[in-house]
Amino acid sequence: MNASLLMILPEEVLTLGALVLMLVAAWGGQASTKAISWTSIAILIGAGIALIGPASSGGEAFYGLYRADAFGAFAKVLIYIAAAVAIIVAPRFFEQTSGDDLRPEYPVLILLSAVGMGMMVSAGDLLTLYVGLELQSLAAYVLASFMRRDTRSAEAGLKYFVLGALASGILLYGISLVYGFSGTTLFTSIATAYGAGHSMGLTFGLVFVFAGLAFKISAVPFHMWTPDVYEGAPTPVTIFFASAPKVAAMALAVRVAIEAMGPATDQWRQIVIFASLASIIFGAVAAIGQTNIKRLLAYSSINNVGFLLVGLAAGTAQGVASVLFYLTVYVAMTLGSFLVVLQMRDVSGEPVETIASLSGLSQRRPGLALAMMIFMLSLAGIPPMLGFNAKLAVFQAAVDAGFISLAVVGFVASVIGTYYYLRVVKVMYFDEPASAFQRGNSIVEGGLITVAAVFVSPVGWLLLTPLGVWTATAARALF
Repeated sequence: MNASLLMILPEEVLTLGALVLMLVAAWGGQASTKAISWTSIAILIGAGIALIGPASSGGEAFYGLYRADAFGAFAKVLIYIAAAVAIIVAPRFFEQTSGDDLRPEYPVLILLSAVGMGMMVSAGDLLTLYVGLELQSLAAYVLASFMRRDTRSAEAGLKYFVLGALASGILLYGISLVYGFSGTTLFTSIATAYGAGHSMGLTFGLVFVFAGLAFKISAVPFHMWTPDVYEGAPTPVTIFFASAPKVAAMALAVRVAIEAMGPATDQWRQIVIFASLASIIFGAVAAIGQTNIKRLLAYSSINNVGFLLVGLAAGTAQGVASVLFYLTVYVAMTLGSFLVVLQMRDVSGEPVETIASLSGLSQRRPGLALAMMIFMLSLAGIPPMLGFNAKLAVFQAAVDAGFISLAVVGFVASVIGTYYYLRVVKVMYFDEPASAFQRGNSIVEGGLITVAAVFVSPVGWLLLTPLGVWTATAARALF
């Protein structure tokens, strides 16, 4: 048991930290917000340090309910980085937008959500999976509607809650079918049941489980909540939703597919390929007519999920490594893009979200326009940006696994998405200047944008070798 406690040390750090900060918030009130926010970031750093040792290489904990391996550790690093960014940028946004300072519950909710996501990516059992997913989701529902006086935020929270509850029900039904026909909830034992022969009950369970997970990663046809929630939620919350939970849900889907349902690869691969191509095509086509930058980035997120699923469809260690590499680049591109959106404020300080308001940005804020151009070109997969390497990795994995047609269709469909990314660049650099934005006065936000832009720029190629080694090591942990 002591060994098991060491393996879950990151979750223990986050849980104890969140509980203590919740008590501090109760007694300290609004005045404690700043201290709680910075302490939350320190706790996330502490959880990251706790990954060193048994938490990333210990194996099974609590009789198989939890797996402490390199795969889970890799995903947690991305989750903690995204969660920290969402906490860092929140105070300035709420102060300028709602007229109220940030409430101390915000960083606590993100810490609790991070606990759930940590359990998701390290789950070795269907019950651990579900508990972690619900812990993450319950915190996310509150975060989506965090601006109580904003009707769009309240609407986003309600939509996310209703559709999330439906998806949880679908997932739970699938879990019950898998348990009923396999007699176990442990991933290793479920894999044995799938390898024993064809079972219609297990097949239906597989379908429902993947349907529930598809909602969490916003893959077509379970994507309908994404644009509305991304647009309506406060932008720091959108930054969080578009990065950390996406990493957790995708990592969870990969672990379930490979560890629990590996012998049924031919069955779940059909679902993954359909969701992949549908997400790539729909995400690209639906984004073309968008006028709101947050909705455009929401459809871009759906589009990118499609490329992630191309790597999963390969079903190989190379495919899993390509998914992890793509997730790393995706987090940097997404965080950077939404941090630029945070800078979009008119001279009175009110948020501006229309793409047209970016007109002539290259003349008024050349540095911000350059960063946004780098993110757009990287999201489009145009060389020499790092987004090109990410797409190349998942397509190469599909080709090496024998799915040449999937790679070809995905590549051709990705050309559609290039249009709306380049349209943003065209608006910034070639359209007549619109009303000026408020001058950016946050050194922290500017620094984060710079770091993200440099990472996905050609400079990021210097990190390809260490990233390749790290992702390959993490992927092998599942096989």
